[in-house]
Amino acid sequence: MKKAKTGGLGRGLGAFGLGKNAMPLPPAAVSEKYNAPPAATSAGTPAALPIDAIQPNRFQPRCEFDEAALEELRESIVRHGILQPLTVREIGDGKYELIAGERRLRAAKLAGLTSVPALFRAANDAEMAEMALIENLQREDLNPIEEARAYERLLTEFKLSQEQLARRVARSRSAVANSVRLLRLAKEVQAFIANGVLAMGQARPLLALQTAALQREAAEYIQEHELSARGAEALVKRLVKDPKALKKTAQTQKKTRTPDIFVREAEERLTHSLGTKVRIQAGREQGKGRLEISYFSAEDLERLIELLSAADGAAKEDKRAALRAFSAQKFTV
Repeated sequence: MKKAKTGGLGRGLGAFGLGKNAMPLPPAAVSEKYNAPPAATSAGTPAALPIDAIQPNRFQPRCEFDEAALEELRESIVRHGILQPLTVREIGDGKYELIAGERRLRAAKLAGLTSVPALFRAANDAEMAEMALIENLQREDLNPIEEARAYERLLTEFKLSQEQLARRVARSRSAVANSVRLLRLAKEVQAFIANGVLAMGQARPLLALQTAALQREAAEYIQEHELSARGAEALVKRLVKDPKALKKTAQTQKKTRTPDIFVREAEERLTHSLGTKVRIQAGREQGKGRLEISYFSAEDLERLIELLSAADGAAKEDKRAALRAFSAQKFTV
């Protein structure tokens, strides 16, 4: 698991009472059953809250949570309790909204806890969004696309300028601007970045390409040929001058016969569904060929296995349901 950063993000979580100096509850308090409202709900006061009373943070920038890491955290909580309280704000009727601690809350649910230690903060929506973003940035939990979406939300919903946002998260204005610009890329290219298939240095040059189709084509070429960041820049410069350059190269090389239109469509659908490069190569015999699915890290491979396993399980269940329905029918001769 990645170590949390201890500094470097402006005011950081410590300014909100969310850092190392936050007041932890002893592990024993984690397992206490909640029978009455907390004795105090003032800012900075910890108390045990029922898990069911805590709602997720609407401004949580993370979209993906690593299941293996959550399991590790669950085991730690079972052994040692929750060492750092969650942070919440009161929203009335005995309900609370999470400000920071989404992973701890999820792991506590997996551990079967009925209550968790929490610190109370008075925070408006803008402050909640900012604190959730800072927490994840300090822990390096966000992929580049999640980070870009979080910046975009703060900029648009809370009317912040890039300069104001940069100061709040201790980034340069250009770093914030470059991050948000990633959202101008084609959705498939964004998926490649989020899944670690494309590095930032490989992806940024693609912004110079005007169409989503050309961005996808260039991104696939970069993956397939394992181009460096400089190689990606050179490719994009070539495509800016001649958008059909890759097609001309393919025709010249004559690697294989031109793929059937249905094969190309299938490749695009699989690439979109799996978030990685997929190639279908027709074989010499009719109806036969090879399906290639690219992965670019151990985590990416694990993600693909989980996706394919889930799809396989769903297909088997559909088949079993169909067989049950068929066997239940009555036939007359």
